[in-house]
Formats: sequence, structure tokens, C-alpha cells
Amino acid sequence: MIDHLGEKRGVVKTDQALDIAAQAGLDLVEVSPNTQPPVCKIMDYGKYKYQQQKKKAEAKKKQKVVEIKEIKMRPNIDDHDYQVKVKAMKRFFEEGDKVKVTLRFRGREMAHQDRGADLMRRVQDDFEEIAKVEQFPKMEGRQIMMVMAPR
Repeated sequence: MIDHLGEKRGVVKTDQALDIAAQAGLDLVEVSPNTQPPVCKIMDYGKYKYQQQKKKAEAKKKQKVVEIKEIKMRPNIDDHDYQVKVKAMKRFFEEGDKVKVTLRFRGREMAHQDRGADLMRRVQDDFEEIAKVEQFPKMEGRQIMMVMAPR
């Protein structure tokens, strides 16, 4: 048993430990029940629960929820339009978000899938330093998708 001052009292019978806790006006809490003999501590259990709740809330406040932002492109994208998309992707990576790059083919563009693959490689090369590819480009129906995450 450990008393409310943090000193070890050694092995104490349960009745005696409960009496000591009652005299101190605190609770007897079983800290590690699986040891032989089990370890108990005299403390204010309500205060302990409150502190645990505060720690959990603080940890939750510090964590960042990672969102997946989507950038849609076409295989015949112009240079300026591509630069606008790149600028947006850089902002997303700086905010710590993942980016899903979607390249959609329409009509006869399906005959030129190599252009789409080249564009995806260009995106990979442009973001090699600040992002890693989490899901490599793959064809799904009429579109190629790739997921990138910040380094």
C-alpha cells in the first residue's frame, strides 16, 4: 500500500488500509491488481479522474485531423492551369493535409492514356521534396487517381 503522502507502507490488510484511508478522508484505489500482492494507493479518486479527463482533453486539443483534399485535372491541362493547381497543392501540404489527385478522361481522351500517366509523373516529380506518394496512380474506370501525403 502507498499512503496519501506517497510513502510505501508495505503489505497491509484490506480492513486496516480502508481505515487509514477513511481517517485521511480519501479513497483507497487499487493501482495494479495483477501483481502479487495487489498495490493500492490512498488518494482523492474524484480529483484523480478530473486530472485524467483534463489530460485527455489537452491531448485531443493538440492533435490535428488530417483531411484529404482533392485536386481534379484533365489530361490536356494548360501550363498556367497546372501552376494554379500546384500552388493549391503546396498550400494543402503546408497545412498538413493529404491530397488526392484525380485525372479524368472524357470521350476520345481515353485513347491517349499515356498523356495522363505523363501528367501524374510530372506531379510526382514536382512534389518529390515536400510530399510522398501514399497511393500510386491507378486507373479506375475513366480516371486515374493518386494520393500524396506531406513529408
